Amino acid sequence: MRNQFEGWYYKHQAKENTIAFIPGRAQDHAFIQVVTDNRAYNIRYPLSVYQTQGKMLRVGGSTFSDTGVSLEIEHPELRLAGDIQYSGLSPIRGDIMGPFRFFPMECRHGIISMKHALQGRVFLNGEKYDFTDGVGYIESDSGRSFPNGYTWVQCSNFVEDCSIMAAVARIPFYGLKFWGCICIVHLNGREYRLATYNGGKILNCKPGRIELIRGKYHLTVTVNPKNGHKLPAPRFGRMEHIIQECLSCHAEFRFAEGNRVLFTGKSNQASYECEMP
Repeated sequence: MRNQFEGWYYKHQAKENTIAFIPGRAQDHAFIQVVTDNRAYNIRYPLSVYQTQGKMLRVGGSTFSDTGVSLEIEHPELRLAGDIQYSGLSPIRGDIMGPFRFFPMECRHGIISMKHALQGRVFLNGEKYDFTDGVGYIESDSGRSFPNGYTWVQCSNFVEDCSIMAAVARIPFYGLKFWGCICIVHLNGREYRLATYNGGKILNCKPGRIELIRGKYHLTVTVNPKNGHKLPAPRFGRMEHIIQECLSCHAEFRFAEGNRVLFTGKSNQASYECEMP
């Protein structure tokens, strides 16, 4: 496992509450990152307390799985405890990496659930975060390093039954480098995928805007990010790079099939990262 990392992203939203837990391990330590609208925390652990069993991950006294999370963190800057249960997960059809899953990649992305129901609460430094009747999202990353240039946006907080994840990244591949995209629009129980490997193309990608097409499908995302929180990110297996994540910011989405608009939505709880070289 030299020069390797792996991590999971568990996002929870209900009304005005948003919190994300990022458990994982780098080459020399394990960690749990906790991100709220106001602050981010990075708690380091020895690798010896990082354990996986099937779909369950344990880091110290906290556990994470596709059925829920149980938190127990005592740290000088962070006291966190509570449980959140998941139900009605929405996995995607097949691997989001498509045929690239068969090749050695700098970073492999995974999607466990585009959208699911939440029940439960956590207490963070004495403040209650109640996620009963909320919505969750789970993804993962593994490999050596985050891309040297990428944009990522995710949102499940819409009036309509919709969840969207879109990412554009600069990808090294056998000595070459190219810009690729992966995207899932999960709308009213139907999955739409726009990715480089199935003909998806990047029309526009710059801070605050992503525009993708695949055949007759066209997705436009406009983001108005707030100040992000600094988070350690992997570089050659070590958490030595710093990124910024906006956990909840305003974004507008438009998804069309030819001249027919399939979905338009606005949210103040979209999550966004943009790291351009």
